[in-house]
Amino acid sequence: MAEPKRPSKNRGFYVRMRLLHNKNGRPQERSLFYRYYKWVLWFSLSLYLFGSYFVTNNNPQNKPTSLSKTHVLNSESTLASRALFESTNATLLQQATSNSAMFLKNLKIFVYDLPPNYNMNWLSNERCSKHLFASEVAIHRALLTSHVRTFDPYEADFFFVPVYVSCNFSTINGFPAIGHARSLLASAVQLISTEYPFWNRTGGSDHVFVASHDYGACFHAMEEAAIADGIPGFLKTSIILQTFGVNYKHPCQDVENVLIPPYISPESVQTTVENYPLKGRRDIFVFFRGKMEVHPKNVSGRFYSKRVRTVIWRKYSSDRRFYLKRHRFAGYQSEIARSVFCLCPLGWAPWSPRLVESVALGCVPVIIADGIRLPFPSAVNWTEISLTVAERDVDKLGNILEHVAATNLSTIQQNLWDPKNKRALLFHNRVGKGDATWQVLHELAQKMDRTYNRGSGVSAELDSDT
Repeated sequence: MAEPKRPSKNRGFYVRMRLLHNKNGRPQERSLFYRYYKWVLWFSLSLYLFGSYFVTNNNPQNKPTSLSKTHVLNSESTLASRALFESTNATLLQQATSNSAMFLKNLKIFVYDLPPNYNMNWLSNERCSKHLFASEVAIHRALLTSHVRTFDPYEADFFFVPVYVSCNFSTINGFPAIGHARSLLASAVQLISTEYPFWNRTGGSDHVFVASHDYGACFHAMEEAAIADGIPGFLKTSIILQTFGVNYKHPCQDVENVLIPPYISPESVQTTVENYPLKGRRDIFVFFRGKMEVHPKNVSGRFYSKRVRTVIWRKYSSDRRFYLKRHRFAGYQSEIARSVFCLCPLGWAPWSPRLVESVALGCVPVIIADGIRLPFPSAVNWTEISLTVAERDVDKLGNILEHVAATNLSTIQQNLWDPKNKRALLFHNRVGKGDATWQVLHELAQKMDRTYNRGSGVSAELDSDT
């Protein structure tokens, strides 16, 4: 095996020595309990429930009696049994939480130290770390200081490849131009597969990339073109952290993936909340600011947002309940913080940064994007904090929102204003418990066994050594 390039100046000698002493490329094996604790947990629970049923139904003292007598005579045993069952449940939940924390505690990620033309050089434009695709920067920064980072690639569960492909801003319209994404990523894969043995060891199945664009790793803003181009072949076995997700089969999510939220600056949110508290006065009933076409403008002749935004503008622009604006405004977050309902219609892609901004600023998100998949459902109970309106029902928005306001709005708001929701959707420069990067790590931890099974090279090495 050729000696790999030193990942960093300070750790290069250590990594080099590890590589020389691990000529077979064998990762450290894990304990059986670590890999199979879930099965042990479920077996224990099943054994307990079966034993309880057997003892209860085979007790000769369990004679038929009236309901009232059962309630009185067996109240103590019922309470004891219930206490035991609830205690067991609580213990199991604590164990599940503990095991989840154990997974996260033991998770190890090696971050490739790539030449700066793949990442750091792009930061010369400050927009690179602040725009809606900037999760690629935020996740990289957070991993560099995280406890899950390892400088020893041989103990790594995953390998993070930090390539910033969203910072090439167009000189014409200022939007991120991602036409170079495929070639830049292909160059990075060529580099790490040549300089290190780890990509070739698993075919890249334990390597993680960020694709925070309209259609994820298809790297195109228009769906038809994204589908036609598809996911680059060299990424199809890897894990993609992407903002695009739908609950039906789609070529641009036909890869192992973790759905992540778009990037919204936590500093800007904090500044807005300080001036406009979550439970403060909300004098705007329905809010939306963004692109709304009255007539199709793109060369294809199709309406932006599948015509949804056009219908909203045409039907409600003169409705006093709706505060609709088509032009940009630097302080628009203050408008969200003053609003009861915030419309989150699809654009070119189903997802929108308004979803995160609405949750973070306490405005009930009204999601209008058929089939959209939402990030981190284990942390954010979307059905309790948002509304979903079918695209075909957008002309009924007024009546729908009036009905909600008159019935269960206060319940939705109380659920929405739980701080854990905002925390789960915001990326920070350092990992914080429960924040967006923490959620990513939690999702990756759940894939650890699957990743090892997919890596045929690793499986073969482990089988040959046992």
